[in-house]
Amino acid sequence: RDYGATKGASHSPASPAPVPPNVPQFIIMTALAGCRAVRLTAPARVNSLKRSASVRQSAVRKAVPRSRGALSVAAAAKNYKITLLPGDGIGPEIMAVAKDILVEVGSQRDIAFDFTECLVGGAAIDATGVPLPPETLATCQASDAVLLAAIGGYKWDTLPADQRPEQGLLGLRAGLGVFANLRPANILPQLIDASSLKREVVEGTDIMVVRELIGGIYFGKPKGFGTDEAGNRTGFNTMVYSVPEIERIARVGFETAKKRSNRLCSVEKSNVLEVSQLWKEIVTKVHQEEYPEVELSHMYVDNAAMQIIRAPTQFDTIVTGNIFGDILSDAASMLTGSIGMLPSAAVGTDGPGLYEPVHGSAPDIAGTDKANPLAQVLSAAMMLRYQFGEEEAAAQMEKAVNDALDEGYRTGDIMSSGCTQVGCKKMGEILMEKIKA
Repeated sequence: RDYGATKGASHSPASPAPVPPNVPQFIIMTALAGCRAVRLTAPARVNSLKRSASVRQSAVRKAVPRSRGALSVAAAAKNYKITLLPGDGIGPEIMAVAKDILVEVGSQRDIAFDFTECLVGGAAIDATGVPLPPETLATCQASDAVLLAAIGGYKWDTLPADQRPEQGLLGLRAGLGVFANLRPANILPQLIDASSLKREVVEGTDIMVVRELIGGIYFGKPKGFGTDEAGNRTGFNTMVYSVPEIERIARVGFETAKKRSNRLCSVEKSNVLEVSQLWKEIVTKVHQEEYPEVELSHMYVDNAAMQIIRAPTQFDTIVTGNIFGDILSDAASMLTGSIGMLPSAAVGTDGPGLYEPVHGSAPDIAGTDKANPLAQVLSAAMMLRYQFGEEEAAAQMEKAVNDALDEGYRTGDIMSSGCTQVGCKKMGEILMEKIKA
């Protein structure tokens, strides 16, 4: 299954190691069931730290190894509490690259990360019997941000639908209240010839899909199986949106458009679906009352799917519902040459955001060192920018990716003539060299 497959190594809970008597009490960590605390240049908190804009300032300490096992303590300006969810398939491999890059960037910029790894998806099913253990959700909710790799795989495809790995992702989104999914699809100059479309069609493409994430047909009720009047077995789902749900995602769409080219296209199917008729009505109302300066257009989803392939540069910002956004953002991702290159962010009104690559778990190449870690690294950069306002750190990570591509390094999914093919680990080493340069 390729990068577009279901979203592997399992991660078993780790028990806390014995604490040597010379280690200060404030750096002792405990492990929750299903979660493992890790300290890679990550400082321990001292006393109770006040939270402001998800930043722990000043009163943090970073443990630094010293000779004969002793520890010295150095000050760190900022400390972010990050929950890592490696998940399934290639997830652990690409997460390892992103974590190492974060640590190095943080060490250069006086930023420290307090990482805790937790189980989700198939790995959680194997270890605990459920795709989203309560401990995982609680840890995510208590963090400053959540970085996810990938979920799912063939191994769990025969489970009942409500017990499959993907239910862990849906539950995580709902539990965090992250209702807005930001999925960029922009053409990197180095990869334009890797696109499945002609250069003249895709050149200059820069689309941001704003997808509603915790409503619509994936969450609507009633749903299930039944029997019709003729005795035939049926399956059914409900596509439903309330006015407040539409209003809040519309505002995210308009605000995003204002930061770009001031153009927003609302995608729905109002010629057939009542839920889309309400969607169009409310988006239009929000536009008239709150964002008249933004240029608003409307497009049916079937036409939008065609237009994204025919003339993608006509789009800037798209706002749409859950299932339509799921499909359109994946279609848009292939304009870039590989779904393995695209990050995404899921945010709510407050609390931790969820940052993850658009691609799936690719179980067919898991453990073979063939995975592309770039989307995971770029997702971590989005986390730094959108969650913490660390623009310079985010830009440094993005520059490392661009520099590696400029020098012709490619993983298999984006390989082209004249370039040098490398594996996941080697790409991580190349990125690290760029970060340290």
